[in-house]
Amino acid sequence: MPFVTPMTMIDFFRKSEGVWFTHRTVHHFDAVRDESGESKLYVDVITLDDSRVKAICETQSISPATVKSGASFRWQAHEDDGEPNPDSAAVLIDVPDDQTGRCGKLLRNQGYVEKVPVVSRYWFGDDGILTIDTEYDRNQGQERCWFITDDFRVRVSTVRMMNGVYMMTYCSERRYLTEKVLAQMVQRNLSRG
Repeated sequence: MPFVTPMTMIDFFRKSEGVWFTHRTVHHFDAVRDESGESKLYVDVITLDDSRVKAICETQSISPATVKSGASFRWQAHEDDGEPNPDSAAVLIDVPDDQTGRCGKLLRNQGYVEKVPVVSRYWFGDDGILTIDTEYDRNQGQERCWFITDDFRVRVSTVRMMNGVYMMTYCSERRYLTEKVLAQMVQRNLSRG
């Protein structure tokens, strides 16, 4: 099957669903700490009747009828094999601007930079790159993400804080082969016969 670049948030969520191995490089311009390393990212598409959709919409005074899709994101250290910590999680709700679905708002139960409910703006460029801009109380963030293949994607982000300190992050992510996914792949190959 040929590779198709996602151009709407629901397609992006669906292509992202699963577990990802993330290798990240973080550069703090204040050189205070190094958060570079490896982690796992769990992405699950959620249904519109999920109770979190209504709860997040209520916190932002947005009608749940305008929501088109949603996903939950959980992350943990790569070497950790337990369930991800619920504090290392976020739910994103897609409210597109129009029928094309190529731009709109992302409602989050908590932001990445500041752990507060937040509304981000997103858009897909003609090249398939997803850009997400977020204005927090004291910070500004921009994340860009794109798929190279169905099983490999890249994310880059910048954070600008009120005091002028910047942080930049580069992440390469490949689909993580769990035992279940590997067994499904083997079964598909055996069925080709």
